Amino acid sequence: METIRIASTKSGKRLPYVVTDNPPRGGMKYTYFAPDRSYVIQFYNNPADADYNTRSRIEAIIGRYNPTLSEAKGGAIGTDESLAAYWARRYCWPSDIIVSPEFGIVCPAYPKNFFFDSAASDVLNLFGKDKKSNWFTSSNRKFLHKAELGDFRSALACAVLLARSVRRLHQAGLAHSDLSNNNVLIDPTSGDSCIIDIDSLVVPGLYPPEVAGTRGYIAPEVVATMELDRRDPRRVYPSAKTDLHALAVLIYEYLFYRHPLIGPKINSGISAEEDDRNSLGKNALFIEHPTDSSNRPKTLSAGVESAGFLLQKLFERAFIDGLHTPSLRPSALEWERGLVRSFELLQKCGNRSCERKWFINDSSICPFCGHDNSGENIILSFHNDVHSNPGEYRKIFSTVAADNTPLFCWHFSPGIIPDEKTDRTLTAYIIRHGEDWFLVNSRLHGLVSPEGKILPPGRACRLYDGCTLLSANGVLIDVKI
Repeated sequence: METIRIASTKSGKRLPYVVTDNPPRGGMKYTYFAPDRSYVIQFYNNPADADYNTRSRIEAIIGRYNPTLSEAKGGAIGTDESLAAYWARRYCWPSDIIVSPEFGIVCPAYPKNFFFDSAASDVLNLFGKDKKSNWFTSSNRKFLHKAELGDFRSALACAVLLARSVRRLHQAGLAHSDLSNNNVLIDPTSGDSCIIDIDSLVVPGLYPPEVAGTRGYIAPEVVATMELDRRDPRRVYPSAKTDLHALAVLIYEYLFYRHPLIGPKINSGISAEEDDRNSLGKNALFIEHPTDSSNRPKTLSAGVESAGFLLQKLFERAFIDGLHTPSLRPSALEWERGLVRSFELLQKCGNRSCERKWFINDSSICPFCGHDNSGENIILSFHNDVHSNPGEYRKIFSTVAADNTPLFCWHFSPGIIPDEKTDRTLTAYIIRHGEDWFLVNSRLHGLVSPEGKILPPGRACRLYDGCTLLSANGVLIDVKI
């Protein structure tokens, strides 16, 4: 039986919502949808949980810490309408406080692409269920249609957006405290991601964490001290540093469909609970540890090296150096930049039966299926001039280019790292005609062709193995075919 009721908000709105017998219920809140499902109303399971600190936290989150609301409208400092719209796609951020019939929050509904449609699975009735990460990163994958699964390229895109979203939180001094497969939605068909359950954000020095986290994503130092009294100074609570552990776990799961710490090693014979606590806490060990194979599964396909050199080093820092030393974990910004640079190295696998379809071109051999993709792409290497030593160039990054590969401002300006603020107007592009490759200049001024002549906008030049181009910003471009 469904009933329409009205909720009154702090901003003075009267919002209808549909009351159902068994609303979706989480650990802290239960949810009702708007009649048109454009927003949700969430009330606390235990009204006592909505104490003064909780109310103060939510007011701050909805107001001065809100990146989905422009500064002019009371949101985060430095946020204009364009940035607010961008972040509104990356977070399901609370938009208002319910004051009647009881305390609660209003959140926008997830975008439609984060819900399964009726064709998602022949085995399970997934219609209308949200796309939590574990549907795509565990054995649950076998229940989904292939069209839902995405590929390595879309998984990498999900990881880029997640790292960017966490970086934005951390730059504002916030921590999520419960990043997990339950609180991050992904859509592998489009490479999209969205962080949810924002109302439990940790604001250091103001609002302490309310939750410890979710099994498998809680940092080892938090797991190892959970049994201590809350007043014990040795007990570790969620923070930006513990977010970085969860972020690395999620990225690893997106790319490899397995958990980085859950392996065959037994760390306690007392009970399954004690073993689990040790395996994810004080005795946590990376399943791909290079010198300690005691937690390595018997079958381990496509290790971290298959993600390319940049990401391999980040994973090793996260799960070896920083596993038990939080200060050594890669920051969200480092993950974002490493993922973006790795995205530039993606190459489409020519094997039509390759499950992952794309791979990082550290070599022309696809690490997922073994197919040799030689001759299918060219590689552009971008070098920045060293101001202290004129005539000397330092490599910035490389891009794998296929037919119709676009190039943007960050390829020709060494100081630009693509993020949410970056201009994405087409600057140039690569095309292939028969066996020949060409660069077409769309809007660059001062670009010097391999022949040493200025290549004006609207014109193209032929590329050949070993040739170089030079941008007006001093970026040298080497071509390998």
